[in-house]
Amino acid sequence: MAVQKSRKTPSKRGMHRSHSALPLPAVSIDAKSGETHSRHRISRDGFYRGKKVLQTKADVAASESDE
Repeated sequence: MAVQKSRKTPSKRGMHRSHSALPLPAVSIDAKSGETHSRHRISRDGFYRGKKVLQTKADVAASESDE
């Protein structure tokens, strides 16, 4: 088993851990609804890149009440 020859200094330890921090997730704002959502994901309203691509439960309820 490999054993280090000497102790790693705090400076070198900090340099080693410099890339360990997790980046914040990228967030987009939908052009049509103005809602924030993760990149390349459908927003809660069912919009993707400004187009309605998914019919939500609220849309179904609204269409049934109109009839």
